[in-house]
Amino acid sequence: MKPREIELLAPAKNAEIGMEAILHGADAVYIGAPRFSARSAAGNSPEDIGRLVQFAHQYNARVYVALNTILTDGQLPEASEMIGELYRLGVDAVIVQDMALAELDLPPVALHASTQTDNRTVEKVDFLEKSGFSQVVLARELTLAQMSEIDRQTKVKLEAFVHGALCVSYSGQCYISEACKQRSANRGECAQFCRLPYRLEDADGRVISRNTHLLSLKDLNRGDSLEAMMDAGISSFKIEGRLKELSYVKNVTAWYRAKLDAILARRPDLKRASSGVSTVAFTPSPEKSFNRGFTPYFIERKRNERTELTNPVSPKSQGEYVGVVKSLYGNHFTVAGIVQLHNGDGLCFENEQGGLVGFRVNRVDENRVYPAEMPILKPKTRLYRNFDQDFEKALSKNSAERKIPVSVHLYEVPFGFALHMKDADGLSATLSFATEKNIAQTPQKENIIRQLSKLGNTIFSCSEALVTMQSDWFLPASLLAEWRRKTAERLLAVRLIAHRPEIRRKNEAIAPYPEKRLTYLGNVANEKAREFYLRHGVEEVAPAFELKPEKEVPLMITKHCIRFGLGQCPVHQNPATELREPLFIINNNYRFRLAFNCKRCEMEIFAADNV
Repeated sequence: MKPREIELLAPAKNAEIGMEAILHGADAVYIGAPRFSARSAAGNSPEDIGRLVQFAHQYNARVYVALNTILTDGQLPEASEMIGELYRLGVDAVIVQDMALAELDLPPVALHASTQTDNRTVEKVDFLEKSGFSQVVLARELTLAQMSEIDRQTKVKLEAFVHGALCVSYSGQCYISEACKQRSANRGECAQFCRLPYRLEDADGRVISRNTHLLSLKDLNRGDSLEAMMDAGISSFKIEGRLKELSYVKNVTAWYRAKLDAILARRPDLKRASSGVSTVAFTPSPEKSFNRGFTPYFIERKRNERTELTNPVSPKSQGEYVGVVKSLYGNHFTVAGIVQLHNGDGLCFENEQGGLVGFRVNRVDENRVYPAEMPILKPKTRLYRNFDQDFEKALSKNSAERKIPVSVHLYEVPFGFALHMKDADGLSATLSFATEKNIAQTPQKENIIRQLSKLGNTIFSCSEALVTMQSDWFLPASLLAEWRRKTAERLLAVRLIAHRPEIRRKNEAIAPYPEKRLTYLGNVANEKAREFYLRHGVEEVAPAFELKPEKEVPLMITKHCIRFGLGQCPVHQNPATELREPLFIINNNYRFRLAFNCKRCEMEIFAADNV
């Protein structure tokens, strides 16, 4: 039985970041299409996507392009033309949300079902598989048991997030931004209402909390669950962050690469999905990149466990814990710390008002910290570093290289010599060179091996060099360098030709959709998507919220429960007193009513009268 491929999938804000992600260990990257990406600020030109494809395919790494917004009828022709161009560029798959794209006459590029299609059940994933999707991005809220059940009952490749920002709502099921600002999250224009501070009130208007980020989740980190996820059937491990900067992608990608490699080294049933070995010039640490604190989310925890999911203080980066304030002086303070601070670091702390306050370090002298401007601190205040000057400086330079091991063999032929190179994937190239043969005055074998091993300016590294000659012939270093260069170029060309993007399957049978009725939650914004669902047995298809906003419907559905966080869950907790419901969250002129679907263990958020 062939080993199952395990893929580390990294984000790419642009082609340059995508290339660095690959150098730092990614097996695949995902990047925004020129238009219609769920991150409208992260579009990329066809030329840049093409450059990234060429770079990735050298390593047998893949490039997935996100075109995962819902589309209007008028946008479908442009989207179709764009997918045709992406196919010609050689991209490995297009990530989509709108089912209209499965209805169009597209080239046979593979389609991946975005997490925006709300993939939570066996039935939904099975339907997408039977409809021709080759990879499905599972909802972040799923537990290991739910992932495993989906894997047991389907054959499609499963992808799951392991790191990065969390949407508090089920992906694709949030309409607050559209309802309040006419900015659709399903069209890449989310206004991030989940990151705002709110006042929480009960039905009597009693204030329960003020200025608290009740919906702002911590960031995902599943570094301790990777092998369990593999055993649950996950094959693609996805890092969130198509708006993240270069240092974040370098650091987080390298960290997960090291963790995955440690698992793969002792699991012969699994193998890496791309080629080459990455060497990084720093020690990866996810705490040093943007984070709001970390959570593994619902992957293993039981619902009745009190694990804090949100960062109620701030949606800004908290960074890594570095110690506590020990003593205060006029222009500096001392720290009882666990790490070495540096000149230029950025530190932050929670003030008495419950907010996150940041400041810059001007100078550090042992444990004495001299800020550029002295903040209002107290002894024992916990300090966090959200900008590590030395670490960021290291990441601003060339910080990784990725090499594919090759064996090199020079041997004699009647008219000259031949050079054979074979890489770790079994691909090879051989070139023959006609040349005059002259006996050397000194032994040449060691020098020839040394010259043939110099592959430093290529993507290859020499794992073995052999020389087979009947006599000790003299071969100038310049000649050997030319042969080495030409053969390496030929092997690279062989690698690019050998890479074959997956072709989308055509399914003759029409799979029935799991439901007979689609509400606004189906996000159907065009006639082709409507035809798709009708063809698959849906009898009633409501228009998308963006086309026809509805009243008295949930604007957000989430597994995060504010009532549970307060210790007020009537199912899993035993509250001494109960809050008078309904509860409301308020921010300036926006007021939302909370409802609790205990049967499904979900919280729903509805629009309420303006304040």
